[in-house]
Amino acid sequence: MSETTIEKAAPPVVEFRTSPDSYRHFAVEYDGDVATVKLAVDEQGGLVPGYELKMNSYDLGVDIELYDVVQRMRFEHPEVKAVVMTSGIERMFCAGANIRMLAASPHSWKVNFCKFTNETRNGIEDATANSGQKWIAALNGTAAGGGYELALACDDIVLVDDNSSTVSLPEVPLLGVLPGTGGLTRVVDKRHVRKDRADLFATKSEGYRGDTAVDWGFIDATFPRGSWDEEISKRAKAAAAESTRSGQAGEGVQLTELQRTIDGDSISYGHVSAQIDRARRTVDITVSAPTEQPPADAEAARAEGVDYYPLALARELDDLILHLRANELEIGTWVLRATGDQDLVLAHDAKLTEWADHWFINEVNHYLKRTLKRVDVTSRSLLAIIEPGSAFVGTLLELALAADRQYMLEGVYEDVDADAAPATIRLTEVNDGRYPMGNGLTRLQSRFFGRDEDLEAARAVTGQDLDAAAADKAGLVTLALDDIDFEDELRIVIEERAALSPDALTGMEANHRFVGPETMETKIFGRLTAWQNWIFIRPNASGPDGALRRYGSGQKGEYNLERV
Repeated sequence: MSETTIEKAAPPVVEFRTSPDSYRHFAVEYDGDVATVKLAVDEQGGLVPGYELKMNSYDLGVDIELYDVVQRMRFEHPEVKAVVMTSGIERMFCAGANIRMLAASPHSWKVNFCKFTNETRNGIEDATANSGQKWIAALNGTAAGGGYELALACDDIVLVDDNSSTVSLPEVPLLGVLPGTGGLTRVVDKRHVRKDRADLFATKSEGYRGDTAVDWGFIDATFPRGSWDEEISKRAKAAAAESTRSGQAGEGVQLTELQRTIDGDSISYGHVSAQIDRARRTVDITVSAPTEQPPADAEAARAEGVDYYPLALARELDDLILHLRANELEIGTWVLRATGDQDLVLAHDAKLTEWADHWFINEVNHYLKRTLKRVDVTSRSLLAIIEPGSAFVGTLLELALAADRQYMLEGVYEDVDADAAPATIRLTEVNDGRYPMGNGLTRLQSRFFGRDEDLEAARAVTGQDLDAAAADKAGLVTLALDDIDFEDELRIVIEERAALSPDALTGMEANHRFVGPETMETKIFGRLTAWQNWIFIRPNASGPDGALRRYGSGQKGEYNLERV
């Protein structure tokens, strides 16, 4: 299949659920408290026909497997304290994202691919920071572009000293694009490389090797092949000895296949459902509260495994977000609802706090955090609807706070159920610390950024059930409306959203959501994503004579030389 044919063809439906018995690109070995992840990409295993994954290059399918590896390492193997990531191919760690795949992919595919790979790299860093699993990049060959960016997500980078293997970020000189998964940011913000040296590095397509790479800070160490295995083993054992991870072998929770049903435009899980309205380009997403009290203790929660409500919720929301982002590009507005017993939500939240030091509960808390972060960086308009029967309290309230607007019904629907109890919401301590956004602030802090008095006023009502008037007064909802105006207002805002430019909305929403301090994450998902989004559609990169298109042809890209 030609590149032109790939671009014109409808993109495939992307399935993010996988398991080790389906891996085509990764092999994982366990040895006590050390695991080894080997990347050996199947050249014929591309997610889309038309390219070969040569030189351990990757596409979205490879990264879907890596994400699964990271998740299973955290939940299924609590005994693992150090992870060595290396290559199953001699003299080539990873050549990065497959160039032919990128050149032939539609714009939306490129952008979604980069976003997911960024989230996966962040997941590796989160495992190091919050699970006590230190990742070591054992580069037994060249790491170029996205291959080096994969290494940058690790805490420790070691390169073989064989007079040929290098690390490099060649995207700017060779392809006319930026390193797409945070390489520019991590080099200066994480590894603290001087900006002049970083500039040299990012424009030197062949990169650096050996002692220079160590001296300038691109890697942490380099060893010859003769002592390679011994040195990597030493570093892994030392990392494991320093780990704070408390889980033991045999205590892991198996991430069994997630059950999902798709029936036409309906998507359903155990606690999450979605109904797509293609005419209005919306999807109604409903999250259900738990129906039972939490288990007796943390060990009982671990024994419930994937049926433990907070873990089940995180898995289902995670999968739905990924499915909608990749496969429903024209569904631009997500309408969020939470229903069920508020007291049961709060009961589970209380135990997540009480048992936070248990390794399994710690993983669940951080998985919920990462899933909510995935909501934040999703380029869709988010509306939260709060009406009788809503369960927007505690953890579930985070979904409403993540939304761009919140609409709350005053009283009840008189013509539907006049005897219903009016909707209420409740802030709890989990809304003020447990689930930070990528900017390092909570969604509550982000909502009232620079308005300290309003933030303190909202904090003052923590623990109280707030009806529409009280929630409006506390600044926690956008509009509180009676049932005469409620449905008309929602109809108007949804129609208005559908009439606006999706490109402009994406930029607007991203700017509003991430207020305050800039962090490595906000740079990656804000600055990098925005610039790469633009560069991907510029002729200098993606035009018929652009560098990305011409790569490998022997011809250099032709550039419009205006600096804009």
